[in-house]
Amino acid sequence: MIIKRKREMQPEVYTASLNDIMFFLLLFFLIVSTLVNPSVIQLVLPKATANVQKMSKQTINISIKEDPEGLRYYLNDLPIALVQIQPTIQQMVANTSDATVILRADRTIQLQDLVSVLDIGHQLHVKMILATQKE
Repeated sequence: MIIKRKREMQPEVYTASLNDIMFFLLLFFLIVSTLVNPSVIQLVLPKATANVQKMSKQTINISIKEDPEGLRYYLNDLPIALVQIQPTIQQMVANTSDATVILRADRTIQLQDLVSVLDIGHQLHVKMILATQKE
């Protein structure tokens, strides 16, 4: 009589569900990375070595981007004309005393275009901050 031995079981790792898990992790990080920086207008900011300041409670983002057609202004990521910036900001800060305007300007724009937006903030007595990249 021949007695057959049982084969020893080899440990196995089932990887069928790992593809689903990796897909959900990738999807999660893609969604979170878009929420981290809400300003989606791509600009090349000038560089500075100054320390970062704390932001006040109400912040308004103004972006200036140079296109082949000319300058484009964005107020909180919405396109706006230069002449409409002052009345719009004035309306936004009417009930607030500590509003801060963050000015994000492409490094290739002319200095006069930057100064014209800074002058609007000065006329409205609003704190203006020029956004830069850390070197």
